[in-house]
Amino acid sequence: MQDITLRDSLFALFGDRFQDDGLSKIIFATDASAYRELPLGVVFPKDKKEISELVRLAFQHEISLIPRAAGTSLAGQVVGNGLVVDVSRFMTGITELNTTEKWVRVQPGVIRDELNRFLKPYGLFFGPETSTASRATIGGMAGNNSCGSNSVVYGSVREHLLEAEVVLHDGSIARFHDSRPGSNENAFAADIEKKLVNMLSEQGAAEEIRKHFPKKSITRRNTGYAADILLNQKPFEPEGPDFNLCSLLAGSEGTLAFFSELKIALSPLPPPVNGLLCIHCHSIEESLRANLVALEFDISASELMDHYVLECTKNNREQEANRFFVQGEPAAILVVEIARESQSEVEETAEKMRMRLQEEKLGYASPLVLGEDCKKIWSLRKAGLGLLSNMPGDAKPVAVIEDTAVDVRDLPAYIREFNEILGKRGMYSVHYAHAGSGELHLRPIIDLKKKEGHRQFREIATDIARLVKKYDGSLSGEHGDGRLRGEFIPLMVGEKNYQLFRRIKSLFDPKGIFNPGKIVDTPPMDSALRYGAEKADLKVNTYFSFGPMSMQQHAEQCNGSGDCRKPASAGGTMCPSFMATAHEKDSTRARANTLRELMTEGGPDALARPEIKEVMDLCLSCKGCKSECPS
Repeated sequence: MQDITLRDSLFALFGDRFQDDGLSKIIFATDASAYRELPLGVVFPKDKKEISELVRLAFQHEISLIPRAAGTSLAGQVVGNGLVVDVSRFMTGITELNTTEKWVRVQPGVIRDELNRFLKPYGLFFGPETSTASRATIGGMAGNNSCGSNSVVYGSVREHLLEAEVVLHDGSIARFHDSRPGSNENAFAADIEKKLVNMLSEQGAAEEIRKHFPKKSITRRNTGYAADILLNQKPFEPEGPDFNLCSLLAGSEGTLAFFSELKIALSPLPPPVNGLLCIHCHSIEESLRANLVALEFDISASELMDHYVLECTKNNREQEANRFFVQGEPAAILVVEIARESQSEVEETAEKMRMRLQEEKLGYASPLVLGEDCKKIWSLRKAGLGLLSNMPGDAKPVAVIEDTAVDVRDLPAYIREFNEILGKRGMYSVHYAHAGSGELHLRPIIDLKKKEGHRQFREIATDIARLVKKYDGSLSGEHGDGRLRGEFIPLMVGEKNYQLFRRIKSLFDPKGIFNPGKIVDTPPMDSALRYGAEKADLKVNTYFSFGPMSMQQHAEQCNGSGDCRKPASAGGTMCPSFMATAHEKDSTRARANTLRELMTEGGPDALARPEIKEVMDLCLSCKGCKSECPS
């Protein structure tokens, strides 16, 4: 840090919970995306008072703050050159539970699955989930407006966020909840509410939003700020729900204010019995037509795994055992969850669905999996993201256009055109995840260590953005815009709506303190990538053989999804040093990031530097992580 006064102030406020050494910067330079940028440092606040003081310091010294929890963002949301604010170590309290009204208050660092373990004895749970739910936090999920495989029933975080306590740009603390615009107890917050209503009431503003935003039938929609949701509330819709800026804050990626506490709605526990009908198909298109049949029934999830994902599971010690249900060599398997009060009801629904599939001549096998075996299939599905990183060589499935969402009825035609676009470029894609919600995670295979790969990264993103717009879809369904998709927002919603987004950002954050360069005014989407084009790998003579890949390529297998951050209560084995400290520095991911960074950026003497010894010495070599980590 260059400013001694600021540095002294941060040490005075946080003590050793402020770190700006070289190792800390390396560890927090990346998330689960393709981006890398060294931050100013990192702080670990313990409460909202410290965040309030930090925001005042940031405002005074004109530095930016990057909110971070598990660091599993896929669009570069927590990558930047500001000060990282990690809430995952200490702000993990569940502060209030109301079982009668079915809501809970939590600090932003509470892990989603940990919250549900706490709620289970009360017969309640928080519905929205992600494949990273064993370590993803409620604050991060609210920032990205996350959802997951069960969104056909439970929707996204936005529908559950009742109240948000936030720190505003002046350091004051405000609560946003159902209210009359301008009635907020915080004067600055009240002014924001009134001005925002005035913006949306300007001549032509509502018409412009309704004309250019994604189709209303698309439930997964995280493109830009959710101004369209506000238009469904009072005073714009007299019969609509009360005005609540939580609808806007959800999915704002920490660019408008800093979450310090969240009040979220809960649901009764799902029906006690569920089964998974695993529909084996000869092609992706066949599986998507089977998906439309499955949605005729009352299902809770419809998830796709293509043959690329299934092939990866053959070579993983844990996941190989979870392939027990796979018959033959399917091009895709559609996993449909049926939840009911009894097993007989599950079996009856499954049989009816099979009959409809037979009528449509869809699927060559459809085994029904029941009981504890269902967990094995979901483990297989959730491991897909990490397993895909295991492909040998430098070309990997890249998160660049993996988050598009269209009307589920448009999905077969959209995917057909999508694959035609890639085919014309001699490329192909991995397909997996949320077919039931109109969103497949589509990852083209790209080598980002080559100039050609950097060119493909941009060109594919541009082509697919235009295709999504053709179908009036959402460029982001759940992973957010970040710095990856911000550049394409004017194309997706029109220039006038994009300028509205910039005005909203400025209204909340006039000095650009909160996570700048995300959603609006983003740098070019192909800048600050993790790998520079045509940069040779560091050659290291090693005692052990690393097989067909180099030592550096093995370090690069960590895709940043943070599986190593799950707590002991999540079950299984993982990194004991992180379990003991809850500090990112002590995670397996940190070791991989450090090793990769030093081999990529550090030069031939990198491995002799003290940073690498410090972080590697933390490994107890118990190899517990080996059976758990998908990399």
